[in-house]
Amino acid sequence: MKIMSIKRHLGKYGNTLTAVLLVMVLSACAVGVQKGAKLTDEEKSRIAQETGPITVEKLFGYTKKLSSKEYAGRLTGTPEYRACAQWMASLLEDWGVKSFGDTGGYLQSFPNPYTIVFVGGELSYLYRSGGRQRKKQYVYEKEYYPGSQSGDGRLAAEVVYVGYGITAPEMNYDDYADVNVSGKIVLVEPGAPVSAEGNPALFKDWKPYAFNQYKVKMAVAHGARGMLINNLTVNADIDYVQNFMVAQVGDAVVNDLFAGIGKNHQEILDAIKNTLTPQSFRTRKTFLIENYTEHHKNGTGYSVLGLIEGSDPILKDEVIIVGANLDHVGFCYEIIPGANDNASGVAVLLGAAETMAQSLIKPRRSVLFIGFGSKEQAFRGSETYLKNPLFPRDKTVAFIDLSMVGCGDIIQVKGALDHPDIWKYISRAITKNGLHPVEEQSYTNPDLPEYDADIFLDKKIPSLIFTVTGAPTYPHTTRDTASTLTPDILADLARILYYGVLELANTDQKF
Repeated sequence: MKIMSIKRHLGKYGNTLTAVLLVMVLSACAVGVQKGAKLTDEEKSRIAQETGPITVEKLFGYTKKLSSKEYAGRLTGTPEYRACAQWMASLLEDWGVKSFGDTGGYLQSFPNPYTIVFVGGELSYLYRSGGRQRKKQYVYEKEYYPGSQSGDGRLAAEVVYVGYGITAPEMNYDDYADVNVSGKIVLVEPGAPVSAEGNPALFKDWKPYAFNQYKVKMAVAHGARGMLINNLTVNADIDYVQNFMVAQVGDAVVNDLFAGIGKNHQEILDAIKNTLTPQSFRTRKTFLIENYTEHHKNGTGYSVLGLIEGSDPILKDEVIIVGANLDHVGFCYEIIPGANDNASGVAVLLGAAETMAQSLIKPRRSVLFIGFGSKEQAFRGSETYLKNPLFPRDKTVAFIDLSMVGCGDIIQVKGALDHPDIWKYISRAITKNGLHPVEEQSYTNPDLPEYDADIFLDKKIPSLIFTVTGAPTYPHTTRDTASTLTPDILADLARILYYGVLELANTDQKF
């Protein structure tokens, strides 16, 4: 909802008409807009002094460093990712933030296998025309990506369409029941035929089958040797199986597979969803998948933890956690920089952490800052923390997640309307300090986890998710570079985070 853009187009009638439009939009969307107060010059000066470490240049510099070649896309487990985690830890140490990792330092470790994808592979359609063997080779990034966890090698085989790739006897559903995929490549859809949005109650039964890890497991169990996933993105959240070839594909590939066989892709999808009946079939078309990869089964991942201990002898046992995933998807086979996703979130976290560490105003409750590893690889970082939380769950007041906060000028807070007892303090801080306005939203967990906050919400921990919209962004592609960011918004959000967390940390309210 681009309120500022609406005002610019409405000219002198902007204030009146915007108010009317705003009421209409909020009624329709149940989204609130929190506005800051008008400040005197003296108050602006106070804020500038109190948030001195938060500068556009510094935070933008963090995003450029995090998304640079030095850290090679920050794939958890790689030496480059470990160097990145150590760099973040060194900043926290310089600022006097207390180490809170699992061995006395700032790092919390966990097992994290990973796969490196090298240049040189291809995805091609092999066919005969005019009596000759021909090949249509697909364009990297525009039409396909190598599978981030693909096996190493070359496979030419027929493609079999297997819908969602699910075998669920208890629901009388099996995409593999009437097709033989042994030695073949399967084309699978992402997710499940039932969605959380469309049927939340029924989706609970289907959710375990919606993960890519499961789909690979089922394909292998049925004898398949490769997989095309109908989702054109770099996705490291797929289990590695030796010699099993994977590629992520888009419309160009799917259209070629369905062309000339008397079947319509959308109609097939609709039939599966509407009847919950498999529609699998042989395409009788041969594809070639070739990937050059190197798997590291003994990789180690890290999250970075730093604590600002509360000043109140009783309330310090309660904690507010501020988190942002530090990792991204590495290189596949070019570097996927991850500037907005999620160097921007880490930069904002660092700006707030430094300011709070140096501030004369100390939080009464403790504040734990976490740069999570492996969000892109099955959320192993947040899962590891929650298995052995450093503060009990009943002492965790809230989790605040920063995700893709660098592109645009519209700050959205997912979950603000769901947790009013938490949000009201951050809202109050925004108003009284005249900070950047935000959109307050409800949040429903998606079909599959999208944020580290989803893992915290599953554990019944109140969570808010800060995101930013209003400008193009290119997640999980080579185009997600620092040049696409809106640097000013990083500082705006860091100030909201600093003042909002302090307000929440210093209230007498019991949670």
